[in-house]
Amino acid sequence: MAAMAALTLARRLLRSGPRPGLSGAGGREPGAAPRRAIGHGRVAVELDGSSGVAVMKMENLPVNSLSLGFLTEFLISLEKLENDRGCKEVVLTSGAPNIFSAGLDITEMCGKSVEHYTEFWRTVQEMWLRLYQSNLVTIAAINGSSPAGGCLMAMSCDYRIMAENPKYGIGLNETQLGIVAPFWFKDTMVNTIGNRATERSLQLGLSYSPAEAHRIGLVDQLVPEEKMQSAAAEVMSQWLAVPAHSQPAELPAGGGGEGPGSDRV
Repeated sequence: MAAMAALTLARRLLRSGPRPGLSGAGGREPGAAPRRAIGHGRVAVELDGSSGVAVMKMENLPVNSLSLGFLTEFLISLEKLENDRGCKEVVLTSGAPNIFSAGLDITEMCGKSVEHYTEFWRTVQEMWLRLYQSNLVTIAAINGSSPAGGCLMAMSCDYRIMAENPKYGIGLNETQLGIVAPFWFKDTMVNTIGNRATERSLQLGLSYSPAEAHRIGLVDQLVPEEKMQSAAAEVMSQWLAVPAHSQPAELPAGGGGEGPGSDRV
């Protein structure tokens, strides 16, 4: 019964489009779960207070590039959710058509000061660590292409659902751009798909179709694009049905030679 209730509430939350009375009592349909709009600007966040499920929708149009400003907003929004005792789970998705995230903003990596580069890479790494080690259950609903840093974001979540559209791609393709992926990008991919697959992926800068990504374990589930919301709701209900106190603690990330942790067990 609890799982079914969570599934119903999650499906309500994931329905597309703003609704009257979203952040207040007025205008909300009778019996609807209380909702709160937490984020704004380039990261839209909505928390369902009854289910404990939040949706973080990236809206840094046109392609959700990971700029310093966007990453800062993202981290602030995630911190608010982690500090909210009513939040249990986060679904990360995109409000941009056909793209989850195009990865790091290239303009942040040229023509700037050393201080800027330092701050930018520190913020990128903080995004990775905060997602990977979050005390919340994190689900990536990948509703578009997700190269490079976008792939890192998805891999840092507990579970990955991708739209089954052959036009979409996902992978650490930095090599194709003449960029060396940081060792912690590599470590996260090793933890996800294993050593040999990661070695080949990074050497060739591969971008995988959804079917290929699912075959090698880069994503956990493929669904038709129109069923992304219901699939995320069903996965959420499974996680929420497990008592929080019995879920294993997060393994350490970063630091020394451990990378992001051996396995997320």
